[in-house]
Amino acid sequence: MSTIGIIIMSVNWLYVAVYCLVGLAGALGVITVLSTRSDAFEAAGRQSRTNWALMLAASSAVLVIPVGFDFLAWVGAVVIGVYWFDVRPQLQNIVNGNSSW
Repeated sequence: MSTIGIIIMSVNWLYVAVYCLVGLAGALGVITVLSTRSDAFEAAGRQSRTNWALMLAASSAVLVIPVGFDFLAWVGAVVIGVYWFDVRPQLQNIVNGNSSW
């Protein structure tokens, strides 16, 4: 195998590893969503707990199961990122009483 072939194969394995790690973060997100009170989502003005659990589960599945559509994997990664970096901190503030609610 040529050097370029090894580099390409290594990059492909790196993509697979990153997709699996982000998919794992989505699966952990489903667990945290289901363990959060449902009224916190309403107080935060977000989608319902069920909707977030379904979105995160579908995003995790798209990232872990190779479907051949990288576009769906990117959309799934964005959904997972939005949950972890925007929604979850706001929910944590509401649940812990650190919010103006």
